[in-house]
Amino acid sequence: MKVFRGLPNDRARAPCALTIGNFDGVHRGHQALLARVVKAASELQLEAAVMTFEPHPREFFAARSGDLSRAPTRIANLRDKLESLSSAGIDRVIVEHFNEQFASMSPQDFTKRVLVDGLHVKWLMVGEDFCYGARRAGNVQMLAEAGREYGFHVETLPAVMHDATRISSSAVRSALGAGDFARTGDLLGHPYAISGHVIHGQKLGRTLGFPTLNLRVTHRPALAGIFVVLVHGLDAVPMPAVASLGKRPTVDDSGRMLLEVHLLDVARSCYGQLVRVEFLEKLRDEEKYDGLAALTAAINHDADQARAYFKLPRRVEVVEGERAAALSATDRI
Repeated sequence: MKVFRGLPNDRARAPCALTIGNFDGVHRGHQALLARVVKAASELQLEAAVMTFEPHPREFFAARSGDLSRAPTRIANLRDKLESLSSAGIDRVIVEHFNEQFASMSPQDFTKRVLVDGLHVKWLMVGEDFCYGARRAGNVQMLAEAGREYGFHVETLPAVMHDATRISSSAVRSALGAGDFARTGDLLGHPYAISGHVIHGQKLGRTLGFPTLNLRVTHRPALAGIFVVLVHGLDAVPMPAVASLGKRPTVDDSGRMLLEVHLLDVARSCYGQLVRVEFLEKLRDEEKYDGLAALTAAINHDADQARAYFKLPRRVEVVEGERAAALSATDRI
């Protein structure tokens, strides 16, 4: 799959069957749409293409208004989104930088400059409620009329339902926020996971007896708290672990989001490796503790709950100075 940051250059502008959207999570509704695009592209001998946006348009408008609380939380990072689009059979993804210039483009300019001249669209699929252009002035009817003028076909896809509920990114965010991973999996069509490269952290977890794999989170995720997880990518089989996704209020006041994963009773040095963290169950919300001793005791309890989930033996608790930690010889890395 080819990925372009902005419109491709002239040599890469092969005629395409296109769909447009944020595709946050690439849920089952998105998958149905993508399958139709891939089928049409095959029948018409075109490339199957997706145009998506970074940042999310609602993030852009929230930042412009000065109220970031209006921005939606994210289901997936860009890497995971692109991986899902590739798995769906898409040939080309255009990641368009959503900025003031793009936001102010009229529907007519968007059609001519982006769809016709920029992407050579011959077939286009959008949702029934699709709007485009400045102030969302363009709609599906206008797009169909433009298609007749410029020679591209427009189709719409009805909403995809699950148990009488429309499958949407909002529904996935709601399920994640509630820690309902069974429903999340039903909406996505697969277990929920976040991938990333393991980065260096402050080594505090190692000091407390709970070394962690740290993954950078650059967006505001749709879930936060302490979770039972599986880590894929380090061994032939997934490895049981407990994870914290949040701002770490006890030890960090920067507001930076981080995914910290503690492998249960396994010591691994894996900086730089790409891993995928699959979420199985939420244990609790993130809390701010009065000192490292209380934090360590809470982590120990979380790890024991995760072991119970996987039916692993409980570690022996050790008291060292003012902090309580559950240590095993293999924990020290």
